[in-house]
Amino acid sequence: MLPKRRCFAHELELQHEVAVLQLKLLRVNSALALKTRYAQRLEYLVHERSGRVDELNAKLEQSRQQVQRLGLQNEILIEMIAAPPVEAAILAPK
Repeated sequence: MLPKRRCFAHELELQHEVAVLQLKLLRVNSALALKTRYAQRLEYLVHERSGRVDELNAKLEQSRQQVQRLGLQNEILIEMIAAPPVEAAILAPK
């Protein structure tokens, strides 16, 4: 009869160990789920921020092109102002 008691005590120890390990597994799975959601949120934010950066870069490029066009127009106007005035008599047909 004593060996049965030892088996019973051993079974209780194993059941307790199983319960402890199940709790640890639940905690680890919960922590993993939290970290997974956090990582997914970070990935989403990175995606959104990258999209915004792309939009701003496109806007910046448009502004640079506009500045370049305005610079060319400015140069043309400066040349027109610096040129000597054309007499009306020269322009009139003879």
